[in-house]
Amino acid sequence: MLPTGAWLRKLRPDIDLLLQMDPDGAPWGPKPEQWVIDRVLDTARASLREGAEVIVVPCNTASVTALEPLRAEVGPGIPVIGTVPAIKPAAAACRRVAVWATAATTASAYQADLITRFAGAAEVIGVACHGLADAIDRGDLPAITEAITSAAARTPADTEGIVLGCTHYPLVLESILAALPPGIRVFDSAEAVAAQTLRRMDALDRPTTGTGSLRVLASGRPAELPTAAATFDSGRLLGALPADTGEIPVAQDA
Repeated sequence: MLPTGAWLRKLRPDIDLLLQMDPDGAPWGPKPEQWVIDRVLDTARASLREGAEVIVVPCNTASVTALEPLRAEVGPGIPVIGTVPAIKPAAAACRRVAVWATAATTASAYQADLITRFAGAAEVIGVACHGLADAIDRGDLPAITEAITSAAARTPADTEGIVLGCTHYPLVLESILAALPPGIRVFDSAEAVAAQTLRRMDALDRPTTGTGSLRVLASGRPAELPTAAATFDSGRLLGALPADTGEIPVAQDA
């Protein structure tokens, strides 16, 4: 959520953002498919009640599981933009690619299907980044470093490209790059998802009336960005402040 939201803010500072987190239901990865679909649909309904004109699903698990039911739910008048790992561009540019993802995604038929469809002539393998997403959620820097070091050690030495297969991982891109040998390319989908979102917004041909505001819902309740978000550049760009600076500002309108 934070990387895509930050790219939207960078590319179009005037748009109003409603960020929806789900601390009550997290993590979604191990949950049954129907549970994830229901959760996504409930979240989308809340977004529409709040006036959303475009819905972005900045999560690989939610996208592969619930994108089609979501589009059917909201209808053709509401653009829905999903997120998938950038395997296709990585495989087009590199001969040997590693997809860093959660253990559940690495073992999933979904990722295996993406590799089959988009790897082409490239050799693509999965590397499970045990505990990395959870450590990022907590803003736990030692645990983040440990998880990245472990994943780097299990990545084949001849790897030319790394696909960040979890939307949390771009938040620690600098730490990932520091753990990898020089010259390895890293592929992330957040910027592309944000750019596609803006294209779909512009295609609606509606006047831009945003004020650059930000609102946050946590499992449907009005909330603030968690203080852990201030650990990352994306979180700070969106307005998260360290805990010792006081209140986190929240815009009044979306």
